[in-house]
Amino acid sequence: METAILNRILGIDYGIRRIGLALSDPLNIIARPLSFLDRKEVADIYSSLKAIIEKNNVSQLVIGLPLNMKGGDSAQTKLTREFAAQLKQNVDIPVTFQDERLSSVTAEKSLIQQERSPSKNKGMVDQTAAAVFLQEYLDSKK
Repeated sequence: METAILNRILGIDYGIRRIGLALSDPLNIIARPLSFLDRKEVADIYSSLKAIIEKNNVSQLVIGLPLNMKGGDSAQTKLTREFAAQLKQNVDIPVTFQDERLSSVTAEKSLIQQERSPSKNKGMVDQTAAAVFLQEYLDSKK
């Protein structure tokens, strides 16, 4: 009996200091925080992401798009689009954007409920924010 390889979706919360990562389950129903990449500690972000993609059988990327509260672009939106364009040159899988407004606020509230300090766990905020908007993306596809 042949076993089907189920592919996952990787959520990416792009930031100037850290990149938060979240991963879907193999059926693309539930998103969970995965990890984060500290840009001061990781020399080649694109190689690191490519290794994570290969290790986790990722077939699609969902990048959080930091729109302002009115839905327009911000300075960070431009940087995120540039990051996505560069990433597309390094991986051969679809890249989709997902509105990430308020995902960090939701992530911080979640950490507070878990009795963890958001200010002391910034990497955890970033990966949880990635899980928040990845879950929104997964829910929109049902």
